Amino acid sequence: MPGQSLVNRVVRGLLRVPLLARVVGARLVVIEVVGRRSGTRYDVPVAYTRAGADLLVGTPFAWGRNLRTGEPVTIRLRGRRRPADVEAITDEPGVTEAYTTMARDNRRFADFNGIGFDDDGRPKADDLHRAWVDGARAFRLTPR
Repeated sequence: MPGQSLVNRVVRGLLRVPLLARVVGARLVVIEVVGRRSGTRYDVPVAYTRAGADLLVGTPFAWGRNLRTGEPVTIRLRGRRRPADVEAITDEPGVTEAYTTMARDNRRFADFNGIGFDDDGRPKADDLHRAWVDGARAFRLTPR
């Protein structure tokens, strides 16, 4: 997505300041992702949805392939760095269920991922299926 790199850079800077992170980052978490082949560390700001004590995040982008079940990551949540356990969700039923939860909770997430809603306010099943076909993945992060 053009310009996304610049937006991510600005958001990362804002989320490093604890007071600003509480306001600007109320629905954002920064995940420190390390490239499997390159070893390069990337700080990726991403919207999250609370699921009990866990955070649900989703992405169709390649950085998500670097998150794997059982391999902990470091996150920055509300200005604080902390470790988190990862559960990668890649099967269609799991991804569509997680994306349904995230889309209902955050309409911007739904818009960003091309997920519309039916007349009853439910995310459209065809849009959820298309997101999965296009490479969407979901992750359950458990902060420690």
